[in-house]
Amino acid sequence: MLLEIVSPEAKLFSAEVTSVTLPGVDGSFQILNNHAPIVSILGKGVVKITASDFAFAKEVAGKFTKLDAQNYTLAINSGTIEMKDNKVIILAD
Repeated sequence: MLLEIVSPEAKLFSAEVTSVTLPGVDGSFQILNNHAPIVSILGKGVVKITASDFAFAKEVAGKFTKLDAQNYTLAINSGTIEMKDNKVIILAD
């Protein structure tokens, strides 16, 4: 599935991923390939991205933390997520 993470300053990430775990306001939840359509509000926490390959623009790479070769995290204060047609868009603050 395609994941795009956008902040007020820039597009932070855009690539095919295996899964994404998100900090919902009522607890964390995970989205996998072919998930049902969803729109949700995100709370303060960590977005965990799992993918086979990562490529970040130099100016935003410092915002991500590497856990291992297939997992990175991004700390957010709040946001919104939409999953539709196997595309996840996160508007993060």
